[in-house]
Amino acid sequence: NIPLGGRLHAMSDRTFTFDIRSPPTSYLLKQVVGMEKGPEKVNPRVPEAFITPEAIYEIANIKHQDDTLEHLPLYSVARSVIGTAKTLGIHVKEYSEEDEVRQAQIEAAKRDKQEEEDSDEDIIEDTRIKPEY
Repeated sequence: NIPLGGRLHAMSDRTFTFDIRSPPTSYLLKQVVGMEKGPEKVNPRVPEAFITPEAIYEIANIKHQDDTLEHLPLYSVARSVIGTAKTLGIHVKEYSEEDEVRQAQIEAAKRDKQEEEDSDEDIIEDTRIKPEY
């Protein structure tokens, strides 16, 4: 399921037209980096994920086809995509081996934190008093 934007134009003679727009920029960014949802709190020093300039360019090309952005230069649309990426905690950077190792460490830390939260929930459930029938 890909969310698409749309605009409906209703005329006075009861006819209408509608335009289908590209998916939201945040949706495209999250699909590229593999995020399910954005972070609750963004820390500018600790990136949630990395994205390449080439991927930013591709997203900007998709967004540039919308009628509301077609009059802008592609560079401006790309800057807008970068701004949206920053709000999601995604840093734009060329990949290197060090970055891949760092990204793997970030993902491992997130998994460990999630597993710890899940195990804490199990402990809480086990300590509840269960009625005997």
